[in-house]
Amino acid sequence: MMLRQHAITKTAMIIGLSVSTLSAISNAEIVDVKWDTAGKFERVQSVAAGKFVEICENLAKDSVVTWEFKASAPLNFNVHFHQGKEVSFPEKQDGVSERQGTLIAPSKEDYCWMWTNKGDAASNIRVLLAKGTAKR
Repeated sequence: MMLRQHAITKTAMIIGLSVSTLSAISNAEIVDVKWDTAGKFERVQSVAAGKFVEICENLAKDSVVTWEFKASAPLNFNVHFHQGKEVSFPEKQDGVSERQGTLIAPSKEDYCWMWTNKGDAASNIRVLLAKGTAKR
């Protein structure tokens, strides 16, 4: 009887850990860019305390994307891409509530705009991405 009770308790603990892990993952969000007919993407998003949001798009080499965001509280922000195990950061700034810039993709990769909330309360962000053309 005692062994069975121990097995039930252990199973309940594993289920509890799984639920809390899933809950943590659900508060971190990765969003794919869906361009409108004008070549723009706009989103309003909440970033929970201690969590992050990434907005990602596969871009061809020399693609141009102008971007801007405003947040209701300071966040850590970056634009990054992966090449194998290497991560490059064309833009990186901690503790900012608004920024704007232009990304010219140096290679064909998945590029992500990422906000991390190190604060104690959720922050809302408004993001605007727009496809552009390189000025030569």
